Amino acid sequence: MDDATSQRSSEAEAAARQARFGTLPEPVRLEDMVEERAASTPDPARTAYNQDEWLVRYCL
Repeated sequence: MDDATSQRSSEAEAAARQARFGTLPEPVRLEDMVEERAASTPDPARTAYNQDEWLVRYCL
């Protein structure tokens, strides 16, 4: 290979390297890294406390 061909291939390699690694990726937001979901399904019978029902059962 002569110098001109070698320089063109190195320029092409440099251009390919610049296209691939030239810019940093966009930063990932904290909101995108955290996933929130319930540990278990909500149980309506467990959270359906009625204070008046307790009062009627035990106090009257």
